[in-house]
Amino acid sequence: MIERFVKHATFIVERTYAAPPERVYNAWADPIAKGKWFSKPDIFEFRIGGREYSSGGPPEGPIFTFDASYQELVPEQRIVYTYTLDSDDIRISVSITTVELIEVDGGTKLIFTEQGAFFDGHDTPEVREHGTNIMLDALGKLLEGEI
Repeated sequence: MIERFVKHATFIVERTYAAPPERVYNAWADPIAKGKWFSKPDIFEFRIGGREYSSGGPPEGPIFTFDASYQELVPEQRIVYTYTLDSDDIRISVSITTVELIEVDGGTKLIFTEQGAFFDGHDTPEVREHGTNIMLDALGKLLEGEI
């Protein structure tokens, strides 16, 4: 029998970008822009109750499936979504994510808070936080015009 367990965790990642909140928000709200720093969505309905879905991964596998539902959208200020993440056919986590955008001198402070349930050791909060840091660095490169 496979041992089943859940690890609950919350992590917070902060970035400050030299771009106004409108531009940062639009990088999340526009599917073409989001595809440049996150993943190209197969389904993208950026509205409360809307869905974002993408599936892909390295050629050698596994296939990761991100399936999100938008819970709260406050233009230029806040994005809240829940999502599941699967690796091939295995559900590895369920999370709620809050993205806060705060106008600061010269740009936007982004506060990314994820509260997750990580299943059976298939993923860990530490690995997810590391991936989130890479993702938010890529967002910064997009905002700086590097990608």
